[in-house]
Amino acid sequence: MAAAEENSSLFLIFILTMIALPLVPYTIMRLCRAATVKAKTIHCRCSGCHRSGKYRKSIYKRISNFSTCSNLTILLLWIVMIFLVYYIKHVNREVQVFEPYSILGLEPGVSESDIKKSYRRLSIQYHPDKNPDPEAHKYFVEFISKAYQALTDPVSRENYEKYGHPDGRQGLQMGIALPKFLLNMDGASGGIMLLGIVGLCILLPLMIALIYLSRSSKYTGNYVMHQTLSTYYYFMKPSLAPSKVMDVFIKAAEYMEMPVRRSDDEPLQKLFVAVRSELNLDLKNIRTEQAKFWKQHPSLVKMELLIQAHLTGESFALTPALLKDYRHMLELAPRLLEELIKIGLLPRSPHGFGWLRPAIGVIELSQNIIQAVPLSARKAGGGNSEGIAPFLQLPHFTEATVKKIARKKIRAFQELCDMSVEERAALLTQVAGLSDEEAQDIELVLEMIPSIEVDIKCETEGEEGIQEGDVVTMYAWVSLHRRNGLTAALPHAPSFPFHKEENFWLLLADAASNEVWLSQKVSFMDEATAITAASKAIRETQEALGASAKEIGIAVREAVDKVKKGSRLVMGKFQAPAEGNHNLTSFCLCDAWIGCDTKTNLKLKVLKRSRAGTRGHVAEEGPVAEDGIEEEEEEEEEEYDDYESEYSDDEDEKSKGKGKVANGVDHQRASSDIDSGSDD
Repeated sequence: MAAAEENSSLFLIFILTMIALPLVPYTIMRLCRAATVKAKTIHCRCSGCHRSGKYRKSIYKRISNFSTCSNLTILLLWIVMIFLVYYIKHVNREVQVFEPYSILGLEPGVSESDIKKSYRRLSIQYHPDKNPDPEAHKYFVEFISKAYQALTDPVSRENYEKYGHPDGRQGLQMGIALPKFLLNMDGASGGIMLLGIVGLCILLPLMIALIYLSRSSKYTGNYVMHQTLSTYYYFMKPSLAPSKVMDVFIKAAEYMEMPVRRSDDEPLQKLFVAVRSELNLDLKNIRTEQAKFWKQHPSLVKMELLIQAHLTGESFALTPALLKDYRHMLELAPRLLEELIKIGLLPRSPHGFGWLRPAIGVIELSQNIIQAVPLSARKAGGGNSEGIAPFLQLPHFTEATVKKIARKKIRAFQELCDMSVEERAALLTQVAGLSDEEAQDIELVLEMIPSIEVDIKCETEGEEGIQEGDVVTMYAWVSLHRRNGLTAALPHAPSFPFHKEENFWLLLADAASNEVWLSQKVSFMDEATAITAASKAIRETQEALGASAKEIGIAVREAVDKVKKGSRLVMGKFQAPAEGNHNLTSFCLCDAWIGCDTKTNLKLKVLKRSRAGTRGHVAEEGPVAEDGIEEEEEEEEEEYDDYESEYSDDEDEKSKGKGKVANGVDHQRASSDIDSGSDD
């Protein structure tokens, strides 16, 4: 019996040890990491974002932030550990070692008369004739009588004094760290135990696997349905205009599954009247266009009206049921738009290039949804080549405000950003008629808008010049700066009810042929990941070039310093096309801010491959270098016009400095809104 109890206690101690070994150091590591992380406010602090409540640290949100899966698992394991310690210490009875001298209250080596005196004294206290308590009777029989026998018998006493046990030398005893019920199991209990083991070790994992497979067969890793990707792939066309991107976006299977209720008919009819001007209907045949619009699938009608309600600020008139669908639609929008961008950039052409025009249209739609700005605001007009959309993303700005500041020759968004703080405050308060508090809100948002510096280089590793058929590597350092000093930040988006990180898409494209040669998403939110990726890429590149260990170390340290200062390394490879000068354009497109996209025209000179296998050399001076170094004239018609958004012009590029390009090398400084690290 004692051995079984000891085994049961050992089993609990074994479980406690196995839990404590990984849990204690992991908890210490998490606490140290939480203590060293500096709390920074990375979201917009304007009054609009504050009223939205997205970043308000209520008790519910604090609990929600804490109650992650990992935190709850750690807390549960600590509760189990505390319970085991308490049970082992206070509840589970310890196995008592038989010690005759201690039981009789004597010191080892006493005389036999002292042993008898102590036995008589304890007999008066615990003998059944003197004490009717059953526990006293049990203690007297099992301990006092046995201890007296062991010490009064000469052989038993000598064995105890020599070997610590009345029976003499004892052999080695070993326990099994198993629960008590497993050691006392009979045939029926064994069968039940076998069924339990089969259920726990076989049936339960099988059920989890079936649930996972059934879900994974329906969704991708980004929690987008496979049916949605198939639909996007089918409707994506190379000539897809930005105004038609909405029609493809709302065909997502997630949106088609949303319920269509009869009670929604009347609110949707009213909403249609409010947003009719944004639906691209032909006003000359308005009745025919309206009938055609309502003949669409009810889910398509509902989704388009809800999105237009968000873009035009009409969501306040929605019923509670429609408001729930509206929030669900916006919650799904960022990842659906990201997948739609990737579908547009999938290699489709024989050379493995994606499509430029639909990708730009999807990114522009993402900008408008995040900032809740109508698509019609991108149309050029009133001397403003880029439209008024960038202004409308600022708090307290309306079309009337834009017209007022236009009287002071402030027609481009960049002109407003380039003004000094004092001049801008005077313009907003004296000309636009805003209050000091409203002007301060605008200043806070302008401080959040990032500017970027892009340094792009295209080359063939280990060779001079680029020959047709070579594997060309593009190196791009994207550096981000904000006036408030932040690198990682969340965009100003008071009308978007969910957290949205800034993402930046770097595209190397041939605008004339509508082909994207390289594409990469850049994120500035995770510095540690960016450091690891940049270090690995620089190390591999230097090793391929045969650099020494010292040179590799210096290059890696320089890359790490750049990342810590707000830069991200973007690398990509493509095969050099046929011989000649190729007009390329590097696009920096943000999916959250409007008016921060930049592009630079450059020419890539590709030499004819030598028959002897030797490499051509591109001189830095002379006629060859002049062919490789060209800067577009401002009055020259740009080839990108056919593929840029129909809501914007290229005239705004005149106000931006165009980078000089030398054989695929570009150094550019421009305004952008990225704040993330590179996505491999």
